[in-house]
Amino acid sequence: MWALGGAQAAAFLGVSAGGAAVVWPFVLVVVLYSLAVHRTAGLAAVGAVATSLLAVVAAVVAGAAPRTAAGVGLLTAGGTAILWVLGRSRRRRRADRAALAAYRAGTSVVPRFAAEAERERLMAELHDVAAHRLTGIVVSAAAASRLADGELAAEATRHAASAARQAVAELDRLIEAAGTVTLDDIDALVAEHTGVDYQRTVADAPPDVVAVAHRVVREALTNAVRYASGARRARVEASATTLSVTVSDTGGPPAAPGLGTGHGLDGLRSATRALGGSFAAGPDGVGWTVHAEFPLAAAPASEGVREHDALSASSQRGTGRSRVGALVAFLNGPVGWRGPGALDAVLVVLAVALSLGATLPPGDDPDSFSSPRLGVPLALLFTAHAFPLWWRRHAPRGALTIALATLLVWLGLDLADWPGPPLSDVFLWYWWVELALVYAVAAFQPGHRTWSAPLVVAAVGGAALASGDGITGNRAGAGAIIATALAIPCLAVWALGVHTAARRKRQDAATARDRDRLEREISAAAAAERLRVADGLRRTARRHTQNVADEADAGRLGAVLAEAKAGLAALRKLLADLRTQDDGSDPPPTVDGIAALAARRGTAIRFVGERRPLPPALEVATYQLARELLAEGDGVTVTFSGRGVAVSGRAPDGPAAERRLRALTDACGGTLTIADDRAARGWLPEVSRP
Repeated sequence: MWALGGAQAAAFLGVSAGGAAVVWPFVLVVVLYSLAVHRTAGLAAVGAVATSLLAVVAAVVAGAAPRTAAGVGLLTAGGTAILWVLGRSRRRRRADRAALAAYRAGTSVVPRFAAEAERERLMAELHDVAAHRLTGIVVSAAAASRLADGELAAEATRHAASAARQAVAELDRLIEAAGTVTLDDIDALVAEHTGVDYQRTVADAPPDVVAVAHRVVREALTNAVRYASGARRARVEASATTLSVTVSDTGGPPAAPGLGTGHGLDGLRSATRALGGSFAAGPDGVGWTVHAEFPLAAAPASEGVREHDALSASSQRGTGRSRVGALVAFLNGPVGWRGPGALDAVLVVLAVALSLGATLPPGDDPDSFSSPRLGVPLALLFTAHAFPLWWRRHAPRGALTIALATLLVWLGLDLADWPGPPLSDVFLWYWWVELALVYAVAAFQPGHRTWSAPLVVAAVGGAALASGDGITGNRAGAGAIIATALAIPCLAVWALGVHTAARRKRQDAATARDRDRLEREISAAAAAERLRVADGLRRTARRHTQNVADEADAGRLGAVLAEAKAGLAALRKLLADLRTQDDGSDPPPTVDGIAALAARRGTAIRFVGERRPLPPALEVATYQLARELLAEGDGVTVTFSGRGVAVSGRAPDGPAAERRLRALTDACGGTLTIADDRAARGWLPEVSRP
């Protein structure tokens, strides 16, 4: 920005003094391009607009006529637009190359972290499943042994045999794959504990919510048995938007102290927060209450615009921003012009600016804009011809049709002897619009009959040029010859578009192959981790649990109690050993890596919307943005939509952190909004390659 200000000042002083404009245009070109490469889109756009306005002021100071100054301003705007988009494109390519390198380097550790995620899942399930069954066996066997009641001992023995076999079966299912639970499973779970006042008012809920709710109930019931005299009340209730789970006890002496692992509530807190819910556990009078709430209505997977607007409005309330600040906020807002549509928007600006600027001649001679009756239709023709560039990616055939129709309308006006400039005089100046659209037809809508686009453009161009006053004799023959000549560059541009489409198809196929290979490696790593944990279980907790069943069948209650306690001790040791196997290396820079990063930092990650494979550059950008937002220790939410990804969380304090966030989102064409309370949301679009 300092370099741009100095260059603008030098250029203005040079023009005002009547000096030759030789060096300063080159300096401005270099500085504007560098600004677009090294700074955010908003700052680069401000520099381009300021340079265009400066050109108008300089022309007026030098004594140019108003329309000449306007023409200079338009031509300068077109030139700065080119520099802006070229710099932005280079900035994006640099970010993509860096992201792709980070992605390729990180994929080597993806299988290892997939194994870690599988280990975390198994640890949570082992804690919940096996500990729940074995704790019940210890409590009933200990009570029967203390009371020396034969009938109670027989009942405890029968319960131990049944519960131990259930635990063995559950452990075997656990190490095969993740199970699916229902609300009926919660009912059955509570029914195993006598004397619990239980009520469920929920008829249906999302599977992920039901799974965690089941874990909450199971852990709360188990802890109530371990540390008190058992649970007394359990509720699973729902409102229009929330499902709540509450389990409470009334205290009392612990039935079997020292059986816990110390990590159950922390795991439930993380699992609940990962679904956007809340978790609390603590004393309630003389007893203890566990309460969890889960949202039932998922946040809409919008394209970032609606929530951006809300955050932007809240961030501006009561702040007294200046007009400059409001402009910066607008440029950094959710308008999307810096992202997927940036190049298309700049092409429209460039086409209109060059067309109008070139039509505004210098001096005081009459020109096409001397009369509004002529100037307005001419401006409309230029705009109608240029605006289809906005749709070149999504509807290139329709855009080309509109542009060619505009030329035919202009040709009809020429045949009707309208007083404006003939099409033959201006066609060569901006027929690059048709060439850009021919490229788009071949690149973005590959398929049959795209070859007709360059031929149609050449035919219309031949008719336009043959209609000029310089053509005498057979205009049809001249038009055919000119069309044949124009067909050469048209077909060359079309061939370039075909090549681009084929290259993109090859790249997509290679990416798909790499993704399939990685998925196979991930599945193999997870399966290997299950086998490793299963081997540890068979040698420790599962063996003791099977011994419980065998001793119960033999009627040896003392041995049942000893084996159940040994099984819990072995389970605690196994879980402790599994927790110490993290080597501390960085997670892979992928969306799945965010979950590993959040787990390490003790925070929660929530995914909203349908998860799908993302381009490598977008995967890395999403991870990097989430990593910055996780620095504050709060959770983040990753929202998927059809056109990109939004990452929400709390922004770190300080201008340096905010600059990093803006640079991350801006480099990939995204936007960032930060509210007064530091709530941040970054929108990362999925951009189709040119």
